[in-house]
Amino acid sequence: MNMIKKLLIIAAITMAGITSETMLAQEHSITPDGTYLFVQRDTCDLFMDVYNPAAGSETTAFGMEKPTIIFMFGGGFIQGTRDDVDYHKWFRQMTDNGYRVISIDYRLGLKGSNKVGVAQVNVLDKAIHMAVEDLFSATNFILDNADQFGVRPDNIVISGSSAGAITVMQAEYEIANNTAWASVLPAGFNYAGVMSFSGAILSREGKVDFEKDPCPTLMFHGTSDKLVPYNQIKVFNLGFFGAGKLIERFKKYGLNYNMYHFIDYGHEIAGSMDTTLDLQIKFLETNVMQKKMRIVEAWIDDPDVYKGSGPQSRKELYGN
Repeated sequence: MNMIKKLLIIAAITMAGITSETMLAQEHSITPDGTYLFVQRDTCDLFMDVYNPAAGSETTAFGMEKPTIIFMFGGGFIQGTRDDVDYHKWFRQMTDNGYRVISIDYRLGLKGSNKVGVAQVNVLDKAIHMAVEDLFSATNFILDNADQFGVRPDNIVISGSSAGAITVMQAEYEIANNTAWASVLPAGFNYAGVMSFSGAILSREGKVDFEKDPCPTLMFHGTSDKLVPYNQIKVFNLGFFGAGKLIERFKKYGLNYNMYHFIDYGHEIAGSMDTTLDLQIKFLETNVMQKKMRIVEAWIDDPDVYKGSGPQSRKELYGN
């Protein structure tokens, strides 16, 4: 086979792959029902996209309204967008099942950083709490406009992937411990549930404790995650605690949780939203809507779980 024919074949294969990816993206593409500015910061304006339940979908179950889900994208606090096409399939799945999804912006506090880790705790702490602050601002905007959005204030679930998962876990940690960060929310407010895809909590106390019970929490984490620790990273009293370690505290305090350990999986579990949908729906319907204490802990080795091609370590993502 001469060189020209080889090049033509390679070009054809490449174009077929691009066409296939484009068609797949178009198949799951979804347009928000509204986009809203929820806060203006010194450096940027932050927006949210609202995806209402699909026409004809069941928006109630067990005589109760299905919750609204606030979603926070991933990207290591250096990249990512609220409308990334990679999340569209999951947005569509949730809205087809009668849930409202609100995908929000947040400031990327590590953008431009060339060293990231527990040793750079002040930088990491600042980035996480900037994102938490933006989540709380989005929450207050939704609460202030609850009638317009059709949202019940006591029926809001927060969900996130990777950096977004860290943010929602940290946000609930701040609420459960009545910290100054949580004081911006209405008195007595809490979310109805948390769904974390490869998340963690940053603590300066050497461990994770709760002054009051956090809301029902669903956690997915790969046991070999090298980007967001599955267990913990500790330096003296500073710790970054992943789901594998947090579950010990949830058990100790008798909290309401579902935990799925994905054996030998890495950070790709951060992108498993559309392949674990049935587990999410069960959690939402049982632990959140019916407020049942349904404890689940499962160890999974599932070849059908989506294996992403994104960064799998801090070095890959941050270059250090």
